[in-house]
Amino acid sequence: MSKNLSQLARRKGIDHTLFQQLVIGEDSRSKDERRQLAKEFLIGEAIVHGTASFYDFIDGDNANKKAYVCNGSSCLCAGSQDQVKEQLLTEFSSDEIGHVTCLGRCSENSAFQINGNNFSGDDINNLAQIVHQNLTDSQENYHVNCLIDKPILTAEINDVAQYYQLFTELQQQDSQAVLDKVSQSGLRGRGGAGFPTGFKWQSCRDIKNDEKYIVCNADEGDAGAFSDRYLLEQRPHAVMFGMLMAGFLVGAKTGVLYIRDEYPAAITATEQAINEFSQLALAIDFSFKIIRGAGAYICGEETALLRSIEGQRPLVSVRPPFPTQSGLFGCPTVLNNVETFASIHWILSGNDQAYQTLGNGKSTGSKLISLDGSFNKPGIYEVAMGTPLTEVIESAGGFAKDLKALHIGGPLGGVVPITKINELTVDFESFAEHGFLLGHASIIGIPESISMVDYIAHLFEFTAAESCGKCYPCKLGSVRGHEMFQQAINDETKIDNELLADLLETMELGSLCALGGGVPLPIKNILQYFADEISPYLQAAQASQQTLIGANAND
Repeated sequence: MSKNLSQLARRKGIDHTLFQQLVIGEDSRSKDERRQLAKEFLIGEAIVHGTASFYDFIDGDNANKKAYVCNGSSCLCAGSQDQVKEQLLTEFSSDEIGHVTCLGRCSENSAFQINGNNFSGDDINNLAQIVHQNLTDSQENYHVNCLIDKPILTAEINDVAQYYQLFTELQQQDSQAVLDKVSQSGLRGRGGAGFPTGFKWQSCRDIKNDEKYIVCNADEGDAGAFSDRYLLEQRPHAVMFGMLMAGFLVGAKTGVLYIRDEYPAAITATEQAINEFSQLALAIDFSFKIIRGAGAYICGEETALLRSIEGQRPLVSVRPPFPTQSGLFGCPTVLNNVETFASIHWILSGNDQAYQTLGNGKSTGSKLISLDGSFNKPGIYEVAMGTPLTEVIESAGGFAKDLKALHIGGPLGGVVPITKINELTVDFESFAEHGFLLGHASIIGIPESISMVDYIAHLFEFTAAESCGKCYPCKLGSVRGHEMFQQAINDETKIDNELLADLLETMELGSLCALGGGVPLPIKNILQYFADEISPYLQAAQASQQTLIGANAND
């Protein structure tokens, strides 16, 4: 069925998709309009309803709200959101206020959105002015620091025409030789998986097909992460150049940027950059298209993202086939993260070997790290792969409060106790060897005041809310996990440790994607390193055993 729907969606092409009609259509929520959409796209009304009902900002409980409170992990740890909600209630009724998982304002916290504009930090103290004067400009302040000799991702772009001159020069070279430079640089996907970029592009290039696509995954939903937002707002041409180059090397004529709706400034900046690109009139048939998200974390998973663009319900797909074989509309597709594309210009400016020498040989180049408000100098830090984590923390002025752990890599990343940070370097291998995950390299500080039992319940609740529902280990496992911990917190039923271990193993092994399969990692980290906090909530005989296990793990 999904293949048939993909082909039906292909008839209309990328410039007129069912999903975007539902997102931006003025009357897209009416039954008559949806009936017309079903006829136009040659699909059943149930398909239109199934698509619309998936998204929080279309048919969900948070659709059509006037104000939104960020309830992401960083703002939770900052303890700022109760005050934000209280202040918003002075201007809005409770049914006019919704919530959003993360607005990417993690450096300042106290994040909220009004009329499609994001605010944070001290903005909440000027709420009346924001509401009654319709203010749209929030002066967000965060540090941007480069800890390498020559900036790569944080380098300024002062002359757009000159910046794209490199593409004109590379067009004159053998395209396979250019692609080989990408491969030789050792660049790996920066979205968290760390897959070799050159290998992915080569795979798509080798497939013969009249139609191919380049897709940029800018659905940055990991709480604590705002590096993609930084690049789209401040360096959109770096991202677009990487997409353009990928299109040239694999034979694609269309680049799609899937940007989450929670990032309005990123969408505006990218739209402006596309207009600037169009005025250059480069000698290549390649166009850009922005697809605006609608509040679904799972669309950060590549196959769900592709189904979303097509107007289908964004459920995770079983692989193979991989997107490079059968991706958007069933066509070969290169799909990479924002930061991955943004690295291409520097690499192909004669720096492929220099890029390869940065890092540990397996994790090469530079990496952007997002530091939240728990640091004295929160913001974006560009570091060489292999940089000691302690060096990054020192550059950020250390911690702004007493912390007991860092949650690194988003909700599916590892929870690193403060006692372990001196053992880690910023690369995929170091984190994996120590039982953690670098992921997107966002860092959230977990303060001493946060209960780790509550934090586990928060992670399970997040997974349950964001699961696509296709596989039961994720869909049901997250709900059961949240129930298990919430009952223990409410002093109703102690946690059966053996049952919990079975649940986590089932989610790890049985889930189709990294959401259900990844959330057990931070939970297991907490169970290992914070056993003393967890043991009172376990059944008596198992509590003493868990305490012993935790003590041994910390030796």
